Amino acid sequence: MGGLSFSDRAARSVWRIFPKRALSGAIGWGGSRTLPGALRAAMLSRFARIYGIDSSEAEKPLAEYSGFDDFFTRRLRPGLRPVDMGAGRIVSTSDGTVVESGLAEAGKLLQAKGVFFSLEELLGDAESSARLEGGAYFITYLSPKDYHRVHSPVAGRVVGWRHLPGVLFPVNARSVNREPRLFVGNERFVTLIEGDAGLTAVIMVAAVGVGHVTAAYDDEVETHRSRFLRAGVSHRRYEEPRAIGRGDELGIFHLGSTTIVVFEPGRAVLDALAPGSAIKMGVGMGRVVPSTVASRGA
Repeated sequence: MGGLSFSDRAARSVWRIFPKRALSGAIGWGGSRTLPGALRAAMLSRFARIYGIDSSEAEKPLAEYSGFDDFFTRRLRPGLRPVDMGAGRIVSTSDGTVVESGLAEAGKLLQAKGVFFSLEELLGDAESSARLEGGAYFITYLSPKDYHRVHSPVAGRVVGWRHLPGVLFPVNARSVNREPRLFVGNERFVTLIEGDAGLTAVIMVAAVGVGHVTAAYDDEVETHRSRFLRAGVSHRRYEEPRAIGRGDELGIFHLGSTTIVVFEPGRAVLDALAPGSAIKMGVGMGRVVPSTVASRGA
């Protein structure tokens, strides 16, 4: 078990045998219940205080949210997350904390210090993995206090998606350091975008209490539905790709989790992203390299 402490080893053992899917289902069921109208504002206000949520950013007054999930997946007041529309800019997909960034060299991404994971395992798609090998990537952790809608880092067209069932380990910093296969073992929802930066993959990694991701560009995608659970690995390629703008909404987490974005090699240059730094959705964090420039550099 390497240098893991006794407490870390014990925690890993407990989480491996704990019924995480059942726990997540219970959390999801409870979160989706409608709260009594007279108690709604008080209960959601307490919920916000416990998790450090800035409820003043919410689109609506607390009393207008039906329950915890409705509030948790809230939109924000217009203008609170301006999208960097500078020429060729790449923007953050979500609010959260930077976990890692770098290049997917030899098809490997850094999860934590000295711990790598496979791009092909992450995506469950050999063809897309081959196109993205060597490209820039960044990983963002969304805590329960964060805004939980995920947005597109670039403009383009959604060409398809893939859902990969898995376990639902927590994805906080301690779990990232403790579980070497966390991001390729947990449930994932991958959106593929062809556009300004060539192929871009946006991966939403579920965690305990999530297991429920909805896609903004396709009303049929709700990963908690029984047909998704029965189908195993589900995927779709659109005959008519769906236009997406930089900063447009891609999907929603129904509790805290992680996003991973991977770009085609040579097509994206990221700003310096210090692990542990806070970031907001829409903030510029890199630039697209035009295909003609990328071709000359090949």
